[in-house]
Amino acid sequence: MIDNDDPLALPLWINGHAYLTMTDGFFDVRNPQTGEVLRRTPLCGADVAAKAVAAAQGACAAWAVEPTPARAALLAAVADALAGYAVHFARLIGDETGKEEAAAAAEVAEAVALLRAASPAAEFAGGAGRVVAVVNDDRAPLAGLLSYVVPALAGGATVVAKPSPKAPSAAFAFAELTARAGLPDGVFNILQGDEAAIAGLCAQSDLGSLAFAGDAALGAKVRAIAEGHGKAFVSRV
Repeated sequence: MIDNDDPLALPLWINGHAYLTMTDGFFDVRNPQTGEVLRRTPLCGADVAAKAVAAAQGACAAWAVEPTPARAALLAAVADALAGYAVHFARLIGDETGKEEAAAAAEVAEAVALLRAASPAAEFAGGAGRVVAVVNDDRAPLAGLLSYVVPALAGGATVVAKPSPKAPSAAFAFAELTARAGLPDGVFNILQGDEAAIAGLCAQSDLGSLAFAGDAALGAKVRAIAEGHGKAFVSRV
């Protein structure tokens, strides 16, 4: 699991494994209360986005034919794993967002509840066997992301998630838990970066749609990128 002892460059998560990449730029993840640099987010582009989408596409067929109760059972197993690391995740969220301990713990509890209540959603109707990208900001780095990741996975889609570069650690730690809980390789992937990473995802022909959770102003920018590449865009902001 991630530790805060030294600043480090976060890996991506592709095809069930941590994926290290060299990029031209990094974003310093800072504790908003102290200014301390906690770790660095690699700012990825289209080349790495293509690898992430390819991994998700490769897992699509098998995940789509998995019975709905079996998908729900796997997501419940992830929920159990997350509940076991609730304090660790709350610390990651608090360190990177400045949330107080109670608020960070509440976000983790919300994420656990989302996983335990996993079911397909109307936004992803007909999405089984397709790749969905999920982008979020740093307001709710775990629960916000999972508000779209969970129904997409429950409905038989595979996912490439792109967390905020300001608060990426909870998403990566969550990816580690999906592997421990038995989620098949490629079903859930993490791409790190900023708007260039989003554009890289949307440039991939195998990407079916993009969902965004977060601030409306940022959502408008993400929508413009998605629709500029002809991708369906989903958001509740």
